Amino acid sequence: MIDALRASVPFEEFDYQTLMQALRDYSCPRDRVTRLLQAGAIIRVKKGLYVFGPTYRRQPYSVELLANLISGPSYVSFEYALSYYGLIPERVTTITSAAFGKARSFDTSVGRFSYRSVPQRVFAVGVTRVEFGANIGVLVASREKALCDTIVGSRGLVARSRGALRTALASDLRIDMDQVATLDAAVVDHLASQWPSRRLSHLAEVIAHE
Repeated sequence: MIDALRASVPFEEFDYQTLMQALRDYSCPRDRVTRLLQAGAIIRVKKGLYVFGPTYRRQPYSVELLANLISGPSYVSFEYALSYYGLIPERVTTITSAAFGKARSFDTSVGRFSYRSVPQRVFAVGVTRVEFGANIGVLVASREKALCDTIVGSRGLVARSRGALRTALASDLRIDMDQVATLDAAVVDHLASQWPSRRLSHLAEVIAHE
């Protein structure tokens, strides 16, 4: 059964509908799913979302793609994206994303997924599709958007002036300022116009003067 399932599902991440379609020729497919879960052949990430167990994986599953699928619409951002781009030195284990509505988190069998709210009017600005492995397209904030999301969402961040924000970026957030100099100030300016925030205006000035 697992060999037939593996043959019909090309990806490591799949939903309940895909699972049922693959098992359509078996009697009592829901019972089959229970057996697959008990055997560790498949792993439930959340209701309706699965990955293959270690023995049957062809490649590592993408936690970034799972982040898009667990709660959507959403895109990977904040600390996880900053770490991915090398803007901060720390390795981030919680997969952080931006989404609509209230903040929420999911503790799953494959990791912790955190979602923070951003206004709908700026949701799609600065979001790009990134390939994480073959045919795995994930919505991820650009470097500029990830930094803007983080700055606006960071409580207690001192950013009353350009100088104060620069200090906070380097000291509090541990941002690589050499990389900040390569960011596009025009993108941040556009975001600042759509998402009124003095912090973003100061960020555009910091980028322009690095």
